[in-house]
Amino acid sequence: MVVVAKGSLDLVLVPCGLVIMLGYHLILLYRILRRPATTVIGYENHNKLAWVRRITQATPEETALALSVISSSITASTNLASLSIALGSLIGAWVSSTSKVFMTELVYGDNTQATAAVKYISLLVCFLVSFTCFIHSARYYVQASFLVSTLDSDVPASYVQHAVIRGGNFWSMGLRALYFATTLLMWIFGPIPMFVCSVFMVFILHMLDTNSLPLHHYQFALRKRQHDHRAPLAATTIVTTTRNPSPQNAILSNPILSPVTFFN
Repeated sequence: MVVVAKGSLDLVLVPCGLVIMLGYHLILLYRILRRPATTVIGYENHNKLAWVRRITQATPEETALALSVISSSITASTNLASLSIALGSLIGAWVSSTSKVFMTELVYGDNTQATAAVKYISLLVCFLVSFTCFIHSARYYVQASFLVSTLDSDVPASYVQHAVIRGGNFWSMGLRALYFATTLLMWIFGPIPMFVCSVFMVFILHMLDTNSLPLHHYQFALRKRQHDHRAPLAATTIVTTTRNPSPQNAILSNPILSPVTFFN
């Protein structure tokens, strides 16, 4: 009877923990799509859209600053992608080993070899998903750097916004996959730690994902070039005017095409 009770814990607590995590992220996705201002992701995307609008008005000297910011994002994405694939390789080596450290009586739960294989495969899938998301994040940031560095061109700001927002979206998805991997990692020590970790993770993520700051309407200085045709070389001057508060971007104002549209 004790073995049956221990085995039933995995069938009850593990699905409950996964449902809690999935339910929270579905609610978060709904908030991002319908009320982006209440989430940190929506708040950050609003600031990124304004940043891109300013960068598209930048001079060639100021473009270097934008490229350094994007380069930092690319470096962070590639580092986390390397970490994810390294952890995935570690899990693969762990599965292929003959070690049975966590298949003992110390783990209060199902200690069968089949359950252990499910644990390792679930962890491996999470790390591979995280690796894929971070790689796509770096890809979109590279595309944004190409667009930003195209000097004296008529590249629309929406193209750069699309690349930057997509890069941030895949970055967020990669982090979420790592959060799921953390809860599944606790499953190795038993279903009770996994369930407790899921509840604690949702509580922490709710505090971190909630935004209370209002969206700021940015004002930028318009920079125009005036050429003096009487001089042999065109003299460039900068005329600074004050722009009215920037209107809400179409992506933000449309509840369906919100700042986090992942796969469109």
